[in-house]
Amino acid sequence: MRGYFDILYHMRAGSISIEFHGGAEEVTGACYLLTTPQAKILIDCGLFQGSRTMEKKNNEDFKFNPKEIDAVFITHSHIDHIGRLPKLVKDGFNGQIFSTRPTKELAMPMFEDALHFMKDPETALYTKKDIEKTLSLWHSLAYYNPKNIGDSEFVLRNAGHILGSAMIEISVGGKKILFTGDFGNAPSVLLPPPDPLPDGIDYLIIESTYGNKIHKNIEGRSLQLERAIEDAVNRGGTLMIPAFATERTQDILYELNDMVTNKRVPDVPVFVDSPLAIKITEVFRRHPTLYNADVQETMKSDPHVFDFKGLRFTESVDESKTINDVPPPKVILAGSGMSSGGRIVHHEVRYLKDEKSIMLIVGFQSGGSIGRQLIDGISEIMLLGETVPVRAEIRKISGYSAHADGPQLFEFIKRGKDSLKTVFVVQGEENAAGKLAQDIRDKLGITAQIPRLYEKVILE
Repeated sequence: MRGYFDILYHMRAGSISIEFHGGAEEVTGACYLLTTPQAKILIDCGLFQGSRTMEKKNNEDFKFNPKEIDAVFITHSHIDHIGRLPKLVKDGFNGQIFSTRPTKELAMPMFEDALHFMKDPETALYTKKDIEKTLSLWHSLAYYNPKNIGDSEFVLRNAGHILGSAMIEISVGGKKILFTGDFGNAPSVLLPPPDPLPDGIDYLIIESTYGNKIHKNIEGRSLQLERAIEDAVNRGGTLMIPAFATERTQDILYELNDMVTNKRVPDVPVFVDSPLAIKITEVFRRHPTLYNADVQETMKSDPHVFDFKGLRFTESVDESKTINDVPPPKVILAGSGMSSGGRIVHHEVRYLKDEKSIMLIVGFQSGGSIGRQLIDGISEIMLLGETVPVRAEIRKISGYSAHADGPQLFEFIKRGKDSLKTVFVVQGEENAAGKLAQDIRDKLGITAQIPRLYEKVILE
């Protein structure tokens, strides 16, 4: 009997497995460990975000040995997908990191911004030296250009989520695995649509941020933005837009440029009050070939699509303070996207109490975030130690989301109904992940699982 169990043990030891070290039963903290007979590979290594309880997980030790990881593949540069990479390096990782070139270029300002909020050196996840070493290990990989690590072949495919975002396709041991990372919402303002599900995928790890939602009026999002500007101007108020620095800010700037150029909105001062968004916009300017066909056509006659009359970038603190000296009406785009920090909080303290003003939510708001509380109708909120009454109008536009909705995710999965053995539904809150998983089981007859945090699954 011992011989039998020895054989069984070695078969299991030589198998392929996935461990879910983040993004399991929650949206943030994406981090997946793929173990093959010859390698240990991480897909993403992001920060947990949202409530304080969730963010405490960032300081915990990894449940695997960073020194044993051979390589990391990064789907895109959002901090909930890259934010723990310097900690991984600090804790002993010395392998290679791979992503598209834009993702690598966007990583440096994202890391520096995250480090800025780690004010206590005793509790900071990493230092600037850790960031520098992380980038020294980082290599650019073009879409569709195979890369072999041990017994596995990796290919990056366009995810259509943000600039440079990629799905990671892995071929190993006769199996094909695909990690979507964050999957794009089509049509995007700036980007082409995501690639379809490749043929022959056996195991799919797919996000579900909006797995139980339908993005209504996607084509009308520009009109909703236009109306918000007009209403703020007519009231003599301030339009606040808490916008993610990556993709969302550039989407809005592109549409504002079109509105101003074609005189669809009144002349009004527009401030981009985010050092991070300013740096990231510069990266976007360097990669016009990754934009969709419509944007590239527009750029033939208007190459400066992130600039227009009335626009000001306020990078320094002193420049930011001058915004207060400009009387309404005005438009302020500032970070963070969930109002959980950054300069938008200072503007919220000032203008949420103003019934003439408008807060325009243009992205996903995780449970417990300030943005979610405002959407849910809270009447007063604690900001910077001050209780602020909420008298401003709160509006939400879902069409700007960079995440696909439930039907888009389902259609993507549906293409693989004849090959898929199991779909792992990740990066979603309970209701969102549950709805998508149930649709997969009921309508496609495919096994769908919602992994638990730190769960390990053997791919049979």
